[in-house]
Amino acid sequence: MEFIDSTALSTALPTLARAFSVDPIHLKLALTSYILALAVFTPASGWAAERFGARRVFITAMVVFLAGSALCGLSRNLEALVASRILQGIGGAMMTPVARLIVVGSTPKDKLIRAMGWFTMPALVGPLIGPPLAGLVLSVADWPWIFYLNLPIGLLGMTAVMRFVPRGRPNTEMGRFDTAGFLLSAAAISGLVVVAETAGLSLLPSWGQLAILAGATAAGWLYLRKARATPRPILDLDLLRYRTYRASLLGGTLVRLGIGASPFLLPLLLQVALGWSPLKASAVTLGTGVGTLIARPFAAAGLKRFGFRTSLAVFVVATAVLTAVPGFFTLATPMAVMAAALFLAGFARSNQFIAANTIAYADVPQPRVAAASTLAAVAQQVGLALGVSFGGLMLHLARGHGAHLTPDRFTWPFVAIGLVTLLALPVYLRLDRDAGAEISGRVRA
Repeated sequence: MEFIDSTALSTALPTLARAFSVDPIHLKLALTSYILALAVFTPASGWAAERFGARRVFITAMVVFLAGSALCGLSRNLEALVASRILQGIGGAMMTPVARLIVVGSTPKDKLIRAMGWFTMPALVGPLIGPPLAGLVLSVADWPWIFYLNLPIGLLGMTAVMRFVPRGRPNTEMGRFDTAGFLLSAAAISGLVVVAETAGLSLLPSWGQLAILAGATAAGWLYLRKARATPRPILDLDLLRYRTYRASLLGGTLVRLGIGASPFLLPLLLQVALGWSPLKASAVTLGTGVGTLIARPFAAAGLKRFGFRTSLAVFVVATAVLTAVPGFFTLATPMAVMAAALFLAGFARSNQFIAANTIAYADVPQPRVAAASTLAAVAQQVGLALGVSFGGLMLHLARGHGAHLTPDRFTWPFVAIGLVTLLALPVYLRLDRDAGAEISGRVRA
């Protein structure tokens, strides 16, 4: 439900821009507001799942997400949509991290690759279904139905959770919630994303951006000081001392910062610059979802044969190159070539993320898996939010003042996000040759 919703909304961005009579570039607020809510509220998910039980938290999160979905469909301006997306994000912040906690916390390390492969299946199937579903909906109905479709899916999901997920025993001996740490981390993350989101768009005066940046920096500094003196901080940054976890977090964040803009830029390129219908555009973007899905069976075999360091290095280079390719699409580019490029991009990204997400837990002790999962989820959302903001800024600069969004205006933005993705390569190359051999099954040299 969550991944279908996100990819479907990306397909509908040009339609929403017309419905709300706003600049298409400003529609990135509909994406980043949701991602920001995920980043801010995800730190509370681990504590809440342990304190109240994962099953109860998961069902509550779905109720909140469905309420936000209904309000999104009822929105009649960008401001209302952004507020509703934030409510959706609060629910989403408690869904995926809690599910990841259940899977990682109950799986032996020698079966973790297979388990994570199944866990990532919704992230693979959702983007596969979302774009064509959105294209079909927009061709026969109005845009609110993109959000209303979440309601029956969510109700079925809640039924499945109540039937199959066992009742967990709440931990009543949990320590107090790190309220001060939560507020400081929320202020730091929100300030950083708001500054990135408004950069270059004249949405805030320069002094306002500087003030927000200064406040975010101060909140981050205060959080670092407080975390050292807190037994169970909301975000346990001490986990970064594990080399494999640090490489996964930093490298994965850089990759997401690069490719995070693709779901924003690609629909604008196809529907606004090339003038395609949502249904036609979704037929091409379907290639990304197919490539992502096809990659899953190959990931474990590749890691066993080549190891984590080599696999990560190869696939991050491929991801960077293929992320930049859509910037060279024109009206003369055959649809088959576009679909093939997006298929290869999805294949490379999936291999890269399966490897990066799995090696993160190679050296993390079992008692600290929950904290590691929470910090990884926050870093993921921050990277995606900054990626959308970065892509929007690059498109704004490439378009120039008052210019139309023609295909040539997208070349530099796509090249820029490809270059940012490539910054993860040095991070992965610093890994030991045999890093993660225990979970990949690769024979040590």
